[in-house]
Amino acid sequence: MNIELRGSPLADLFDKTTQALGASLNYRLLRHDVTAANIANAETPGFHAKKVDFEDALARAVDLDGMNALTTSDPEHFAMGSSAVGKERIEVEDNPEADVNPDGNTVNLDKELTNLAENSTLYKAALSLINKKMAMLKYGITEGGK
Repeated sequence: MNIELRGSPLADLFDKTTQALGASLNYRLLRHDVTAANIANAETPGFHAKKVDFEDALARAVDLDGMNALTTSDPEHFAMGSSAVGKERIEVEDNPEADVNPDGNTVNLDKELTNLAENSTLYKAALSLINKKMAMLKYGITEGGK
């Protein structure tokens, strides 16, 4: 569930790091789904493995180059700055690096299983960081004034 915080007193509650970690979780979930679909179709003749390159999309969304002042005038333009986190569209495309098997399938099962394990580890790391940030907020709210 997405909650619009812009313009409210809660807008500054979640910093850019927390927003980026949330977007990372969403993007890693998409990558998991795509990788799982590749694994499920590893023996489907003619199936072309898909790939999600979310690192570039995440970098654009969190504005690593410090271009926070940019705005868009068209909904088809890439969003920039803190309002862009989690709103970046990610393309799922055929993997151009995949080798074609004799049956036309391009899934490399070993590589996909490795990608799934790596993605799972990074998802858990991002989730752990968010949990720690939320615990700090909770501590600040409940114990900070004592």
